Amino acid sequence: MRPTKADLEAARDRVIPDILPEAPGTLRVLFCGINPGLYSGATGRHFARPGNRFWPALHLSGFTDRRLHPSEQDLLPGYGLGITNLAPRTTARADELTDAELREGGRRLAALVERHRPAYLAVAGVTAYRTAFARPKTRIGPQDEDFGPARLWVLPNPSGLNASWPLERIAAEFARLREAAEALRTP
Repeated sequence: MRPTKADLEAARDRVIPDILPEAPGTLRVLFCGINPGLYSGATGRHFARPGNRFWPALHLSGFTDRRLHPSEQDLLPGYGLGITNLAPRTTARADELTDAELREGGRRLAALVERHRPAYLAVAGVTAYRTAFARPKTRIGPQDEDFGPARLWVLPNPSGLNASWPLERIAAEFARLREAAEALRTP
């Protein structure tokens, strides 16, 4: 059932728990969003708003064998995948976050990556990444520097509001990441 307008407003500033595997060393890719939107806050599911291209891109890129619904997010650790956010609180728009919140989120993310040791950290949102880590020239794709023990990949924001990146282009970038992550497992 779709959240009502009142449900969405009540979801402001909620926090959605990260999706992470219990066993260390099993995380191939940790996806990191900017922050949950109100729809996600109301449902308790990451990338839940209709029109968000995360779940379709995940499937079209080959990370999953079928398109998962946001309500199936707890299946991700079985694929070696996880989800977190730079800023944990829900907002109507990412531009409601302060630069200080994004920088603090970057510090929290560093500790999370150190603890869970994903092969890749994939940050979905280049502008937020640039702010959080003071890297103003960062571009979409693999980065030359690692992020603690993880290799780093910056992805386009899968929000439906990101019109410059249609689903096919987002899925192609996700596929490049999947191929790189698989290459780490192949001797």
